[in-house]
Amino acid sequence: MNKIKFALLISVLIFSGLMNTVLGCTNILVSKGASADGSVFITYNADAGGFMEPLYFSPARDWAPGDSLAIYEWDTGKYLGKIKQASHTYQVIGNMNEFQVAIGETTFGGREELYNPSSIIDYGSLMYIALQRATTAKEAIKIMTELVSQYGYASEGESFSISDPNEVWIMEMIGKGKEKGAIWVARRVPDGYICAHANQARIRDVPLNDKDCLYASDIFSFAEKKGYFNSKAGSPFSFVDAYCPIEPGALLFCENRVWSIFQRVSPSQNFSTDYWRAVKGATPYPLFIKPDKKLTVENMMALMRDHFEGTEFDMTKGIVAGPYGCPYRWKPLTWKMEGDTLTQYAWERPISTQQTAFSFVAQSRSFLPNPIGGVFWYGVDDTYSNCYMPLYCGINEPPHAYQNADVTKFSWDSPVWVFNLVANYAYTKYSYIIKDIQVVQKEMESKFLSLQSPIEKTANELYKSDKKLAIQYLTDYSISQANIVFERWKELYAAIVTKYNDGYINDGKDYGRKPKSSGYGNEFLKKVLQENPEYYKDKWREPKK
Repeated sequence: MNKIKFALLISVLIFSGLMNTVLGCTNILVSKGASADGSVFITYNADAGGFMEPLYFSPARDWAPGDSLAIYEWDTGKYLGKIKQASHTYQVIGNMNEFQVAIGETTFGGREELYNPSSIIDYGSLMYIALQRATTAKEAIKIMTELVSQYGYASEGESFSISDPNEVWIMEMIGKGKEKGAIWVARRVPDGYICAHANQARIRDVPLNDKDCLYASDIFSFAEKKGYFNSKAGSPFSFVDAYCPIEPGALLFCENRVWSIFQRVSPSQNFSTDYWRAVKGATPYPLFIKPDKKLTVENMMALMRDHFEGTEFDMTKGIVAGPYGCPYRWKPLTWKMEGDTLTQYAWERPISTQQTAFSFVAQSRSFLPNPIGGVFWYGVDDTYSNCYMPLYCGINEPPHAYQNADVTKFSWDSPVWVFNLVANYAYTKYSYIIKDIQVVQKEMESKFLSLQSPIEKTANELYKSDKKLAIQYLTDYSISQANIVFERWKELYAAIVTKYNDGYINDGKDYGRKPKSSGYGNEFLKKVLQENPEYYKDKWREPKK
């Protein structure tokens, strides 16, 4: 998650247990055998308050032998140093490159003393450099780990999702404090299984002599040296326990999202809520699970939209959701009551959040040529009210409007700002307005999903005879559809502002002179009367004596 202008805030919160209440992302990793059509998927929400991220695009290019690459921290823009440039870099659109390699992340923080801000490579640079240089997920892992070994790791603990058309890996990395380099472990998601992570380290077991588990050579010895692990005690080694010990906040704000994903994907396993509700001694959720049904692109989009609806934790219910069932809890997520300095309370932290800058579903397929097989389903702002649009990984230019994103300056020419306008207006009368948004959301996404097969069939036929023409065809399609989404969301904003003007619901009949009143729900009115039962009664009152 990008955390622009949060450097001072991070320094205070990052290791205090409050980090995960402020900053957070969510990733889902789906192996080839767990998808309905043999796709590999990863998803990513880039979540943090106070930033808007332009759509990233880097064309393929060649570099001279002496060229270097300046590294600027993704979160703050701070200059960190220079590294040697590769002789050739690959094209990247968003978080996916021309070989269908995709990378996402979530920050878990970990042990404070292992953070080394004086190093050169931060986690954001690590992702985009790897995308520019790697042709497979495994090669990306090699590149990332070699870079931090050579130049040092300048970020807190991170979980990475790394995929290609054939496999998907979860990698967790943390610095070594004053020592250069990083401690890391990567595990391949078994075929037919999925994984998820959400700002808490999740890899426990580090199996030896397993081709599907890669790790730093000193992962065990460094933990022993620092006193995080005692091999003589007899307990098995756990990366989580050694480098990111569990705290209640990490469960309440992070593992709750993993639980939500797992219980929706595999309800037959009946995952307990005890672990994320911080019940002492509760069993942690497994790293990998097998879904009850194989997953589609549409399923992946739906999984990224969640406020615990349909569970006992449904955030659209209760007095805190207000009269219109708004599932958003304004920051901070933790709070105390005046006069009680000992008890800390916490709001829920769902997958869908108002602070999402951008989100994606990366779809990689081995049975299609790379420019056609890789689809970067891209959306901006809150996932519950966004629209995932298809950007093929081989396109030769991006939809430029989406590169216009400045959190300090509003612009009607920025899709990012228009999506924010729609979402923020929805928060005012949520139970009504979200339904209007979902109509348009479904209209657009259903169109894209329906067109996917014929578009790709045409592109594939073109590719056999003229690769450049096929790529131009996909470029034109991706850009045109992204621009249509932008225009449609402008129309949507105008429609909801008109319909819900002054708190009414105006259907446009009778020249708008007889709008409907929305009123308040019965649950909310009960709470109003509990607070002051006599005040609101419409009746004659006896004179005061």
